[in-house]
Amino acid sequence: MKPRFMLASAVVLAGLALSPVHATTLRWAAQNDILTLDPHSQNHATTNAILQHAYEGLTRYNAKYEVEPALATKWTQISPTQVRFELRKGVKFHDGSPFTADDVIFSFGRIKQPAGTMSIYVTGITEIRKVDDHTVDFMLSGPNPILLRNIADFFIMSKSWSEKNKTTNVQDYKAKEENFASRNVNGTGTYRITGWTPDQRVTMTINKDGWDKPAGNVTEVVYTPIKADATRVAALLSGDVDMVTDLPTQDVARLRADPKLAILDGHEVRTIFVALDHFNPELKYSDVKGKNPFKDKRVREALNIAIDREAIKRATMRGLSMPAAIIVAPGVNGHSPDIDQPLKPDPEKAKRLLAEAGYPNGFEFQLNCPNNRYVNDEEICQNLVSMWARVGIKTKLAAEGMATFIQKVQNFDTSAYLLGWGVATYDAQYSLQSLIRTRTTGADGNFNFGRISDAKVDQLVDAMKTETDVAKRNALIREALVRTRDEHLTVPLHHQLRPWAMKKSVETVHRSDDRPSARFTSVK
Repeated sequence: MKPRFMLASAVVLAGLALSPVHATTLRWAAQNDILTLDPHSQNHATTNAILQHAYEGLTRYNAKYEVEPALATKWTQISPTQVRFELRKGVKFHDGSPFTADDVIFSFGRIKQPAGTMSIYVTGITEIRKVDDHTVDFMLSGPNPILLRNIADFFIMSKSWSEKNKTTNVQDYKAKEENFASRNVNGTGTYRITGWTPDQRVTMTINKDGWDKPAGNVTEVVYTPIKADATRVAALLSGDVDMVTDLPTQDVARLRADPKLAILDGHEVRTIFVALDHFNPELKYSDVKGKNPFKDKRVREALNIAIDREAIKRATMRGLSMPAAIIVAPGVNGHSPDIDQPLKPDPEKAKRLLAEAGYPNGFEFQLNCPNNRYVNDEEICQNLVSMWARVGIKTKLAAEGMATFIQKVQNFDTSAYLLGWGVATYDAQYSLQSLIRTRTTGADGNFNFGRISDAKVDQLVDAMKTETDVAKRNALIREALVRTRDEHLTVPLHHQLRPWAMKKSVETVHRSDDRPSARFTSVK
């Protein structure tokens, strides 16, 4: 299924028909490091952006976000709940071992382990059965309208390599544990990851024995996380890096005017929002004792209407954001401009709502925020602290690096936190099922760390999982998005716009899923 909205600026294909003739290095920088090399541990866009070079799914996206074969060459619907995949023959893992059906079945068991956060990509699959060494049947709990999109990020690991290296269990990142796969990679992909020094660099080299050949000419990749905006821009201007994909908003106009650089404009299918603790009877890190203000819809609405999203867009984002009312961005199936109209800021009404809820003098809570992940993340949180203060809410800001921030989030050790959610499947079910649906031991609510639980949303999400009539399914998605908005289950802020800057010698494809790809890149 194709996403309903395509972004006209997203694809630049000129010059991508080159063949590698010598070592060509792409030096790419962004602000955020990866969290792990374990492909089933963390559903984190930067981590997935790096791992997609080395690990593959049975399907993948082409340059136009259309599903195409990867480790599977063909799929056939045997029945509404059974899909047969014919696996690509002759594929080898980077250690030289053959890729077979056993690896798919092993990876399915591994990705579902509760210590990881990637199970959303196998949602609706109850079992994978081996037909022969190069054929598997996916057994489904019901018809699955976005199966092929989901499994693009179901990365396949080598069963024999994992057993040999005692890494059959997924890394439990929140427990600060590591395994062999946390630091070592053995995929089937176009590039081999040759090293990772945290907070310094990730290195890759072309997989000469790979089944696929890249469209571009990049044979070596050096990814450098550079947290400081000024340092990241200086590295590009000095020629130390070739491409920067996290541009400081204050520098975009200057970089656009530099004749040595090219700016590749594009939207990102990522929404920045605040998640609230809906679960604990007493709110953590708050001066309210014996109850949780966020359980009251009036308090949640007050937080929403105290925010001036246009001011954040103007002053902090320099125009590079789209104020949001819903949790999915343009480009995602289910987004519609008519339901994505943010409420106008109304501090006086916010004060009245707080007083009606029993907080005439406001209250205090803590906002956890990453400071090296999203565009101007800490500055956005500072804006929120100021805006909420105007209605009597005192917010303690706890800003830190993504690596430790996300551990606290996953351990439910917050009262509220800022998160950015990109939609890897380009379908709103991914966001609603991950972020809003009540948590279970499976894929449902697997990133719902505020522990929202709304029976109506649950009913709608469960229905859309198996509804194959497009119009009916889109109506379910719309109703779930509107209810999430009107119940103020989260505090949406904006959808990110993400121009990339690069030397004019670099030609690549802008990826609205925030996953730059070396296979679509050439360096002259």
